Amino acid sequence: MILYTMMPQELIFPSETEAFSNQQMITYQGVPLLVDVSDQQNVQVIRLLSSDPQHFLDDRFCPGAKISFTNTEGLSAF
Repeated sequence: MILYTMMPQELIFPSETEAFSNQQMITYQGVPLLVDVSDQQNVQVIRLLSSDPQHFLDDRFCPGAKISFTNTEGLSAF
């Protein structure tokens, strides 16, 4: 069977819910991101959710990038 879809593999074949418990959708500096929250001040980018091509060229938002917050300015949750 071949499955043609735009959905990521994780949504079609989900693993245990514990793997997704730390993931959160946020907006950082106007860019929507899916991040893995490690603690209150540090997150790691999992996926860039923007449709703006310029955001994909910015190294700050590439998957695997770590973002540290000293305050919540520029950050909002979906």
